[in-house]
Amino acid sequence: MASDVIFEYSQAELEDDYSDDSLFNISSWGADLSFRELISMYDEEELIKPELQRKYVWNKIEASRFIESLLMGLPVPSIFLAKSGSQQLIVDGYQRIMTVYDFVQRGIFSGDNKIFRLSNTERINQRWRNKAFSELSQDDQRKIRSTTIHAIVFEQKRPENDDTSMYQIFERINASGRILTPQEIRNCVYQGPLNALLFELNDFKPWRALYGSNTPDCRMRDIECILRFFVMKSSLVQESQNSRISLKKSLNQFMGINRNATIEEIDNYKEEFSTTMSQIFESLGANAFRNYNKIRYSKKFNPALFDAVSVSFYEMIKKGNAFDNDMKNLHKLLFDNPEFVKASREQTTNLANIKARINIAKQILGRGFKHEN
Repeated sequence: MASDVIFEYSQAELEDDYSDDSLFNISSWGADLSFRELISMYDEEELIKPELQRKYVWNKIEASRFIESLLMGLPVPSIFLAKSGSQQLIVDGYQRIMTVYDFVQRGIFSGDNKIFRLSNTERINQRWRNKAFSELSQDDQRKIRSTTIHAIVFEQKRPENDDTSMYQIFERINASGRILTPQEIRNCVYQGPLNALLFELNDFKPWRALYGSNTPDCRMRDIECILRFFVMKSSLVQESQNSRISLKKSLNQFMGINRNATIEEIDNYKEEFSTTMSQIFESLGANAFRNYNKIRYSKKFNPALFDAVSVSFYEMIKKGNAFDNDMKNLHKLLFDNPEFVKASREQTTNLANIKARINIAKQILGRGFKHEN
């Protein structure tokens, strides 16, 4: 199975965004930090790289030219850090920091795990070409360590238990070569037991088959779907009094509220997801979250259909019910129901439509369950 799953998002979800007053509950300041300080902070885990599924991406020439810029005394762009307790998260600047860390501290280039020598090309000044840090003069070594880089540091002051502002800082200020996806940002901001669980669940074989790829999505869209399952069945959605939700905000809120979930809570989440996905895959097969047009199933993963099928299965399983009929035929009946089709295609973040598609799925798919007394 290919790793690049195509998503069939509705227009409402593509346009989903929000802004909170909490964005202004932050303070920021500038600090000039030497690379000597940054290396020490990184070693002592005061400065951390968010747990992103992103690799060091600079090639040897790019990395070498950055080191050469420091040796030449050229100015370098600012970095962005987010203060979180006693630690500071790298919002932007990881490539620059890690390049110097690799060259000075490790002596190994992350790009190929070989000895880090500056590129042996004419693009690097001959006096430094093909040299490792230990082969530079003491003056040049000192110059790299002593070079300062301007850091802009952000800290959310309040509310203390809501990282909405931090999320928006990452979303708006991240200036690296690739714009982060919403789930990549959550993975930066909401690190903890729940975040670790999402990665664990993402390797669950029935889920991988339902998602349509053996390998995890490098942009974390599969992990976002797992989080979406927990949110759609939660009180944030089921008990909301609003006419519509910002899905992005709801996912952020759930991560913030549950980021430090207890071991018991994590075990419950794990059981809920794994049991639900196992039974969906067993009864509906790999097309459970793909639309059907009377001839064939779509190749696109449909998030709105995922909501309806996964939550309806979860609720029926929770009641102690077990399927005993040909569920695949019942699954196809969903697409003959005009109300279900409408609720799955139009205004998909409207609360009435979310609840409608889940309830219709329960009614139709529920026919295939035997009810335990």
